[in-house]
Amino acid sequence: MNTDARRFDVIVLGAGAAGLMCAATAGQRGRRVALLEHNGQVGRKILISGGGRCNFTNLHCGPENFLSSNEHFAKSALALYRPLHFVELVNRYGIAWHEKKLGQLFCDHSARAIVEMLVEECRRGTVEIILNAGGIKIEGKGGAFHVKCLQGEFEAEALVVATGGLSIPKLGATGFGYELARRFGMKVIEPKPALVPFVLEGNESAWTSLAGVAADVSIGTAGACGEASFREKLLVTHRGLSGPAVLQASSYWHKGEEVKVDFAPGIEVLGPLRQPGAQRGEAALKQALHEVLPQRLAGFLAEACMPRGWSNAALAEYEKRFHSWVFHPVSTEGFDKAEVTSGGVDTAGLKARTLEALEVPGLFFVGEVVDVTGWLGGYNFQWAWASGTAAGRAV
Repeated sequence: MNTDARRFDVIVLGAGAAGLMCAATAGQRGRRVALLEHNGQVGRKILISGGGRCNFTNLHCGPENFLSSNEHFAKSALALYRPLHFVELVNRYGIAWHEKKLGQLFCDHSARAIVEMLVEECRRGTVEIILNAGGIKIEGKGGAFHVKCLQGEFEAEALVVATGGLSIPKLGATGFGYELARRFGMKVIEPKPALVPFVLEGNESAWTSLAGVAADVSIGTAGACGEASFREKLLVTHRGLSGPAVLQASSYWHKGEEVKVDFAPGIEVLGPLRQPGAQRGEAALKQALHEVLPQRLAGFLAEACMPRGWSNAALAEYEKRFHSWVFHPVSTEGFDKAEVTSGGVDTAGLKARTLEALEVPGLFFVGEVVDVTGWLGGYNFQWAWASGTAAGRAV
């Protein structure tokens, strides 16, 4: 060990959601903790989340709401620290909140309240938060870690990596956690943007003329990550498709795969045209579509794909296409627009209950840097709280 380095029991790298939670938990257990953040501010991603109000958890959170190469890995940590545990913490600080929909909990006011709460929790654990700690270099092996950065040198027997993924690089996101994992001989599942809008090109670029139009849809994927279906809003953008339904589907999508959209789930749109004596034709079609869709979208769909005639069979064929409209995204909008990163440190190399590396004693990985990706709606924050707490209780 370097005699010039400052000694701690635990060094946590990254003062985001998982890092703050881990540091506070370990500190309140009596561990001497240094929390190193390469930015000049803690919790930057928390501050912009949920439109600035932070969707801090989801009441319905369970392992089935996460994507990972090991679908069972998240169970232990999620069982250890549940949504109601975090709600109790929020209530203890008198932070007003509300349920928006589908179990999603938001602050009534600013997300800053969540950051201030976590910083206070760290203070109660006498955690030393060290900002602008860029240029981090790690030396050592299991049980003896030496960290050198712009703010000095530090040593500890436990090192927790909570450096996040590659999403939203303008907030300081880097691949440092993945590089560190590889340096210690650990496998990394290829990171990719998740919860991110789709880009449409070619013939499908005509959809961008509807930028700003939103509709309640059901969207499904069937590809390398398995089948998934989500029923929420779709939003057409100047580059392609976004909205909650699309962001959810994007986590399961790989380049070259198609996605299918049902523009009116559970509704027989052209039923009125098939009634005896009903008028049939372009005007009647548009009217039927207007009944269930925004006007611009209804007009676009009517023009884009007129039925091949007005027989019952032709209308039934159109109805089927309307409920399974196929899109072929050429890409996503990438890490710049992605809310989270899927992939990351392979869970096969980590202990599920503690997030400690199996082959490197004292080395832990928590939060987004791990190959555990939640759905949209507070699930990724709950993973941050749960994984941070699991490691914080183990270091």
